[in-house]
Amino acid sequence: MVKLSFTSRRSPVYSRKGIVATSQPLATAAGLEILARGGNAADAAVAAAAALNVTEPTSTGIGGDMFALYYSADTGQVTALNGSGRAPAALTLDRLKNEGLLAEALPPFHAHTVTVPGACAGWCDLIAKHGSLSMADILAPAIRLAEDGFPVAPITAHFWARGAERQLKSALNGHELTIEGRAPRAGELFRNPGLARTFKLVAERGAVGFYQGPIVEAIVGVIKEAGGCMSEEDLAAHTSTWENPISVEYRGLRVYECPPNGQGITALIALNILEGFDLASLDVLSPEKMHLMIEALRLAFADAKWYVADPAFANIPIAELLSKEYASERRKLIDPKRAMPDPQRGAPAASSGTVYLSVVDQWGNACSFINSNYMGFGTGIVPKGWGFTLQNRGHNFSLDPSHPNCLAPRKRPYHTIIPAMVNRPPSSPGRGDRGEGESLYASYGVMGGFMQPQGHVQVLSALHDAALDPQSALDLPRFCIDAEQAGGRVAIEEGMPKETLDALRTMGHPVYEVSGYERALFGRGQVILRDPQTGVLCGGSDPRADGCAMTL
Repeated sequence: MVKLSFTSRRSPVYSRKGIVATSQPLATAAGLEILARGGNAADAAVAAAAALNVTEPTSTGIGGDMFALYYSADTGQVTALNGSGRAPAALTLDRLKNEGLLAEALPPFHAHTVTVPGACAGWCDLIAKHGSLSMADILAPAIRLAEDGFPVAPITAHFWARGAERQLKSALNGHELTIEGRAPRAGELFRNPGLARTFKLVAERGAVGFYQGPIVEAIVGVIKEAGGCMSEEDLAAHTSTWENPISVEYRGLRVYECPPNGQGITALIALNILEGFDLASLDVLSPEKMHLMIEALRLAFADAKWYVADPAFANIPIAELLSKEYASERRKLIDPKRAMPDPQRGAPAASSGTVYLSVVDQWGNACSFINSNYMGFGTGIVPKGWGFTLQNRGHNFSLDPSHPNCLAPRKRPYHTIIPAMVNRPPSSPGRGDRGEGESLYASYGVMGGFMQPQGHVQVLSALHDAALDPQSALDLPRFCIDAEQAGGRVAIEEGMPKETLDALRTMGHPVYEVSGYERALFGRGQVILRDPQTGVLCGGSDPRADGCAMTL
């Protein structure tokens, strides 16, 4: 066994008055500003999300979608918000066939991949249910950043340059997010008056200001010009949905995810399988532990890639997929010494591009929040004069008529973005606090396409099984399996012990090493833990991004 004691070179952040952790320091500062003004975790999360729209449009925006989990310290309950949009009513398989687009998937940046942007409605709905400040107050820091300008961070500048070449230079009005056709350089000031204009309208009128009126006219007009078919009625009809979160117990903790159409169920299936192995006895980066986690996630993805779809259109056996009995049967498929070449989905007996941020406030409320354009700038298409790009989330639809995730009018696609929340049950030993509800253990997440459930599993295991602090758990080298191909290659981040790589190859895993800026493949996470006896918070922020965790 490889022996390794892992300690981060960066200290975690401790506080009793609240922590905000995001991938951009200016967005973290925006969230802290709201906490300092008496706002709670929901208020600060939306403020940080809006600031990220300004400072990291390479990953997120009001032209994309969002999901959130909110923990209320008063009730000990977790609520789930699905802020994802739907396909246009006029978008059908027959239409794609007539236009010569009925292939394995839609072209990634085509206007038909634009689903209704759900982020704005999600922001407003989160504040209406859990917030305490007005949208005008919450959006003020982001408006100021967009109007006055901000110095672009180094990693963001790198991916902005990639997006400028890949999407913005050819997309309609993409030049609005460039400086004379090029991406801003690290440290260079960038202003976005169009986005400030968008936020001012939302601050004044709420979600109505986004889904009706001049913004909608610009969205529909540019999509039509680009060859799409979204209508003003599609946007006016959009609604977020409040849902019951799904969860499993993992070694005495209750782990929460948003239900499908999100892929959070993937992480829960994998954790259920891994619970049957003594991971705490294995070194944190040993080949034995990496092998078990890779295999559990391969099995989880085999299920998720079939069963995750819009529950309004498909019958998803969630309870069965998350049962301990099903996990036990799937666990038997894992050979501790050999990799599975082609894991297949199971058949449970049925009764039926992105930023992640985390906030815990001084009262103990927590918001686990994620917002995304999908592939970087999404389509790169900008509604003229409004300063944001439109997502390409519809690229995740299947075009196979027999698939539960097949494209259909006003249907939500398989969604990769997932926030996570972990609680201690009321009967948990050593809780220290009072109350009948659950106690917050962690508000956390890892962004990055199909890496996200893989990151959730790896980071939670590092926190709970290996007892690492949040910063060390985020700094730990990761693996990323190719979830889109059965038996696909496994990327291994630089810093993984050579002995581990060699052993994984011997077991039959097709591994390869990744370094430099391509480490973005492994996602970028934020973690805030809460001590149940003292109430002290401990936060960390991913070194693969420009951000930080900060406290009041």
